[in-house]
Amino acid sequence: MDREKNVLTIPAYPAARAVAPRIAAYFSAYQPAPDAAAVEAMIDAAFWASLRREEGVIPQISLAFVAPEHAANPLLFARPLPVESGALAKLAPAVERPGIHLGVSSSEQGLRVWGTTRHLPAHCFVIEVVTSGLLVIKQRSELMGKFVNVAVLEGDQVKFVDERSALVPDCPGVLQSLLGLDPQTAPRSDADGINMLVQLAASMRSHGRGGALLVTPVDSFTWLESTVFPALYALNPAFTGLSELIRQKGDADDLRHAVEGVAGLTAVDGAMVMNDAYDVLAFGVKINRRRGSANVERISLTEPIEGSAPTIVTPGQLGGTRHLSAAQFVHDQQDSIALVASQDGRFTIFRWSMTEEMVHAHRVEALLL
Repeated sequence: MDREKNVLTIPAYPAARAVAPRIAAYFSAYQPAPDAAAVEAMIDAAFWASLRREEGVIPQISLAFVAPEHAANPLLFARPLPVESGALAKLAPAVERPGIHLGVSSSEQGLRVWGTTRHLPAHCFVIEVVTSGLLVIKQRSELMGKFVNVAVLEGDQVKFVDERSALVPDCPGVLQSLLGLDPQTAPRSDADGINMLVQLAASMRSHGRGGALLVTPVDSFTWLESTVFPALYALNPAFTGLSELIRQKGDADDLRHAVEGVAGLTAVDGAMVMNDAYDVLAFGVKINRRRGSANVERISLTEPIEGSAPTIVTPGQLGGTRHLSAAQFVHDQQDSIALVASQDGRFTIFRWSMTEEMVHAHRVEALLL
């Protein structure tokens, strides 16, 4: 018991103690919620587990503070385990697949891992180990059952997500959805489509090759004026697999496989073009400046992180050719948006802001971890 008290009150990971009171206060509006000591202990154990190796593999785990009676169809251990880095690392191979969470709750013996679950209540406190030293604090949103990032801890760096970022001029619906808000820029009937774009963004980032996705209005072909066409990988007819699954409210596994397949097309050199009905029109497309259009020279840049101030930058400050061409495309095709993933994990959404009268770049990688 004395050893467990030490784990709860004297963490070896300094950031755990620094952020625990604020995170506990954030989740205190929802019940049941962990207190600061429990938050501290869970973050500490998850961090040190992330630095271990099991058969040479970095543990990837998700810890959820939830009682077994609040988790649907839980897998229960006969003997609950301590919330300790070694125990978590050893369990990692069994729970590394997406959607599986290790359930943690308080007991007379202190915090214990009681088993696993795939189903969590809304606003549940979750810690996900992404890679060595990189943790994400999440909650399960009521909006379409998504998980929404609250904070990102990487070593001694802590970033808190700022939901007020949704108030920036002409905020894209996909960003509002990533923040766990109802997209206000699209009809309610488009909610599934907005969520699909979020899934595409996450999948684009995860394949690690970098890529660009251009989303254009349905029944509009002005995007051809900003690309080299005919494209090597133009589609005829357009691929309607995603749009059909959205309309038919298809099976979750079918949707996931379709998203992965489509997102994989963005890894090909060039950009993928999709209309806002989610039909894929082409991929490997080269972007050109529209005839008669000026070069994009100034871009408004924001990031949905507390303490991050809006800045005006040049396209070259955002990245390489992929970022420059995407910014130029949105500058010339102001009713379109562009999503760009970098090989280093950065992710940017470009949209024309009528309020600012310039291209606005939203850096959102912290929301996609």
